[in-house]
Amino acid sequence: MYLRTVFGVFLRRQKCGFMNFFKSRLAILLSLFFLAASAPQISAQRIAYIDMDKILNSMPEYQQAQQELDRVAQDWRQDIAQKYDVIKGMYNKYQADQVLLSEDMRAKREEAIMAKEQEVRELQKQRFGPEGDLFKRRKQLVEPIQDKVYAAIESYSNDKGYDFIFDRSSPAAGIIYSNERYDKTEDILEALDVK
Repeated sequence: MYLRTVFGVFLRRQKCGFMNFFKSRLAILLSLFFLAASAPQISAQRIAYIDMDKILNSMPEYQQAQQELDRVAQDWRQDIAQKYDVIKGMYNKYQADQVLLSEDMRAKREEAIMAKEQEVRELQKQRFGPEGDLFKRRKQLVEPIQDKVYAAIESYSNDKGYDFIFDRSSPAAGIIYSNERYDKTEDILEALDVK
């Protein structure tokens, strides 16, 4: 009886050991299978960068838009400068006549000068403010060109399988160093038929 009990314990230990061994091997094999099945999903991401400034400056339509914006902005600056010159003339005349003017006339001239200054400041804000005429004109002229470039970049990245394309010319991109082999600027220029 004693021998049967000892032998039974030994068999139970062997069975448990065999089962644990089998279970651990099965777990390893299943893990390897799932790892192999998910390998395409674990693959490295493809990354490239471009120089958007170089692309845009290589496009004739962008250069024409920039020249148009520069011309319009210069005309508006000259117009505003002329208005400030008129205000300066009004102020100089007021300074010269101040001694001869009554208190009521001085107040009227000061109000006229201040009103003219306010008018010119409003014009300046209307032309060059954050939502001003120059901003709207830039959006009207440049946005279609940028959309064309972005479409070419998106098409290129989809065709070549890139996951990310960064703009090196943008300080927000945060690219401190980049290997030249990842520069795809020329490829995008070629896609846009620009040289």
